[in-house]
Amino acid sequence: MPSHTPSVTPPVETRRVAGKPRVVVTRRLLPETEARMAELFDVVLNRDDHALSRDELIAAMADADVLVPTVTDTIDADLIALAPPRLRLIANFGAGIDHIDLLAARARKIMVTNTPGVFTDDTADMTLALILSVARRLNYGGRLLRSGQWHGWSPSTLLGHRLGGRVLGIVGMGRIGQAVAHRARAFGMPIVYHNRHRVPEALETMLGARYEPDLDALLTATDILTLHCPATPETLHLIDARRIALMKPGAFIINTARGTIVEEEAMIQALGSGHLGGAGLDVFEHEPLVDQRLRDHHNVAILPHMGSATVEGRIASGDKVIANIRFWVDGHRPPDQVLEGWA
Repeated sequence: MPSHTPSVTPPVETRRVAGKPRVVVTRRLLPETEARMAELFDVVLNRDDHALSRDELIAAMADADVLVPTVTDTIDADLIALAPPRLRLIANFGAGIDHIDLLAARARKIMVTNTPGVFTDDTADMTLALILSVARRLNYGGRLLRSGQWHGWSPSTLLGHRLGGRVLGIVGMGRIGQAVAHRARAFGMPIVYHNRHRVPEALETMLGARYEPDLDALLTATDILTLHCPATPETLHLIDARRIALMKPGAFIINTARGTIVEEEAMIQALGSGHLGGAGLDVFEHEPLVDQRLRDHHNVAILPHMGSATVEGRIASGDKVIANIRFWVDGHRPPDQVLEGWA
């Protein structure tokens, strides 16, 4: 972060900023996004893309009218309590906002925006990739080949399972859950879903999905479980040891949502015992730390949080961040405001 701090007029109650607002971005964004931000705002960029420490986040907020964090930044109540009066907008890069204490932001009258919808297809595509990888043992086959231990084709080795007829259980039927269901239907998979609220019957018919209000009942009926709910206190360890035990022997868990939704130790134990047949994981409970037992398991496909990693999605997310800031600067309600009730 540069030592020189240009003078910026603090925003008045209408949220208008005289001149360009000071916008501090915590991680490296795509060049197109950063260039546009530099044109529109007095922007501070993270040139080496390191995850900011807590002290660096505090310093970033102290020098910002707008903070642009990502999922790697923990913006908790204690941090928000240290924010200066000039900080009036947290324009999150990404749809997930579980790393931001929304109640604390509201108490300080700091608006929060996010970028919903831009990673729906990207995450759904990755989910299907993990389902295929685990069901057909692609990860294991690739590892065998690279290690030099493959000795040629055999009719009785490297056997996986076809997807047609395998019951897909979806927990969370929002944008991503629906996109996964749409893709899974093309593979001939019966779909059962659990959600806080039942989706319209016409959508169920289009997706070929059956609603199951009882999560435990869904788990007993599922061959492949895929998670698409947000990380909240209510979903912490939603899939715990008890619920994993309810799943069919040999069933798979796919998680492209948040690592804390699954009790990771219980999942590892079930994988080790053979109760679970495999897992496809793009997120982890203690990421970036990944348990060595997951790395070593023969039918666990692991990815480094790549679900949203497309050029198109990241550009679209940057565009939404910029639009939200511009609306705020002009004194209008940003299109992707997370909290309601602002004057």
